[in-house]
Amino acid sequence: MRQEVAVQEHAAEALHVAGAEGELTMEELPEWISDHIGDGGYIEFAGGHWDLAALAFDPIRLGPVVIDLSPTRQFVVMLLVAVLLALVFVPVARTIRKRGIERAPGGFAGAMEAVILYFRDEVVRPNIGHGADGFTPFILTIFFFVLGMNVIGLTPLGITPTANLSVTAALAVISFVVTEISGFRALGPAGYARTIFFLPAGLPLFMRPIMLAILAPVEFLGKLAKPFALAVRLLANMTAGHLLILSLIGMIFIVRTYLMGAASVTMASGLMVFELFVAFLQAYIFAMLTAVFIGLIRHAH
Repeated sequence: MRQEVAVQEHAAEALHVAGAEGELTMEELPEWISDHIGDGGYIEFAGGHWDLAALAFDPIRLGPVVIDLSPTRQFVVMLLVAVLLALVFVPVARTIRKRGIERAPGGFAGAMEAVILYFRDEVVRPNIGHGADGFTPFILTIFFFVLGMNVIGLTPLGITPTANLSVTAALAVISFVVTEISGFRALGPAGYARTIFFLPAGLPLFMRPIMLAILAPVEFLGKLAKPFALAVRLLANMTAGHLLILSLIGMIFIVRTYLMGAASVTMASGLMVFELFVAFLQAYIFAMLTAVFIGLIRHAH
């Protein structure tokens, strides 16, 4: 297993060198793009190459299942985003708490307070309703964490964790668990059961078993479709933009003319601006839909 990974990483490194030297071919372009978007056991930044093999763990074997908890570059970037968010928002929270009693905070803290109040008043409260304020920290955490992972991929670091299905699926599962638990607490066991085993009012007695057998699987699949849609939407939007940008940049190394270089840089720059908008939009949509799903199940009656 480790030998195969080492061979793949060596091939990926060779593609990086080929791209840097302008020797990329059309046949190598898809693999070069996949290497930039995909995960790996190394990080390249500012001409440096940092191998993460020193941080690797021995795989955990549970029968036929092998679990490898070794850190990858996307995992490291996720931790970096979490640390940066903590370094930014902990001082902001202290400033808002300290100055908010006497006067409204200014500067960056004031701008963040405006964003927080917007989410509370325009996203969380209208979609969740009664008891919505308790979910505001969760919705804000989702928004800023997804936004941080989206935006960091547009920096020279070039690593976007949200272009990985494992990351978006994990975020969607967290959203799903919070949604279902909040619904269970709000509706109680009997009320929550009716969100799955639902029967229309006035249904004849002999039709109830038949309709229950039909509707219950549909309702259950509907619950699973919500996190699936969250994960795939975020993944597809973040991956598609990076594919276009990397394809344009890769054409510079293939065609190798001044005209293609100027055209590729111009179009890629325009796409980068659009990707910044998409990064904010997808983080907002992920957070807003999470609030919508929580509100729907809490008021299922």
